[in-house]
Amino acid sequence: MAVRQRAVTTLPNLMRSLRKGSPKAAPNQPLPSLRYTDTGFTVNGVQYEGSLLCIGNLLLSWTPKKFSEITPNCLSIFQLVRPIPEILILGCGRYIEPVNPELRQFIRSTGMKLEAIDSRNAASTYNILNEEGRIVAAALLPYGVSS
Repeated sequence: MAVRQRAVTTLPNLMRSLRKGSPKAAPNQPLPSLRYTDTGFTVNGVQYEGSLLCIGNLLLSWTPKKFSEITPNCLSIFQLVRPIPEILILGCGRYIEPVNPELRQFIRSTGMKLEAIDSRNAASTYNILNEEGRIVAAALLPYGVSS
């Protein structure tokens, strides 16, 4: 009985001290600001070499080196990500490339729309849509890549 009584008096004190000492919520990370280079991208002043996958404010190195290497498998993360971005901006490199039907169907199956454009315009479009507060993703090949 003494242990129970001690717990009953200690618990409110513990709760009160936790409320006082609770850390403040961390501020949201700033949304990335993409700039393209011939070999990669600069994001918020940090240089990244190679292809890049951007989902909101999450940045990932991406394996495809040229447009023909982009498959549903290398975009499979979009089967897991929530909330689902409303649009995927596909940066094709220096020139716009036609998207094969299998890849287009996969992207539609995730609930996203697809915009395939050159990487220079893809980075710009991603920045604009992010600034508007839209949920957007970009899969970008470096601008210097051409098929």
